[in-house]
Amino acid sequence: MANNNSQIGTIAPDFEAAGVFDEELIKIRLSDYRDKKYVVLFFYPLNFTFVCPTEITSFSDRFEEFKLLDTEILGISVDSEYSHLAWLQLERDEGGLGPLLYPLVSDLKKKISDSYNILDESGVALRGLFIIDKQGIIQYSTTNNLSVGRSVDETLRILQAVQYVIENPDEACPVDWEPGDETIYL
Repeated sequence: MANNNSQIGTIAPDFEAAGVFDEELIKIRLSDYRDKKYVVLFFYPLNFTFVCPTEITSFSDRFEEFKLLDTEILGISVDSEYSHLAWLQLERDEGGLGPLLYPLVSDLKKKISDSYNILDESGVALRGLFIIDKQGIIQYSTTNNLSVGRSVDETLRILQAVQYVIENPDEACPVDWEPGDETIYL
């Protein structure tokens, strides 16, 4: 069951899991990104549902913006890699995802979701999202109710703010900060 234990400032729980990228079955290890990229790690409840494809495809449609920020995106659900593959092979207008620009990870045994404290009582992941820095430290997390989708714009804004304060440790970003806005000196 999900709890509210904050993991901010701690090393993100590592995992190695099966996944799908570019219609190929692959192995994904979170620690492979350490010292290389930021990671936006987001959990979604289940494949072939209603809100999930709106988020998954929106993150893919905006992938280049994340790439410019030296960031990888990983989507995770408690479905198998074969279910991911089947959903990716269906075009969007047929109820599928079509091609994505980032991998989907399988958490069939629910170990990853459990390690991030986002499993609900029915055994599916809530809409958890984590921004992990290049050192593997969780810098941001949010969890939404199953019926409420996340904002790609807000994820990008928070990512930019996190990167800014890491690069400028004597400054803080006030409410609704956007790149170029004034900061607060500590």
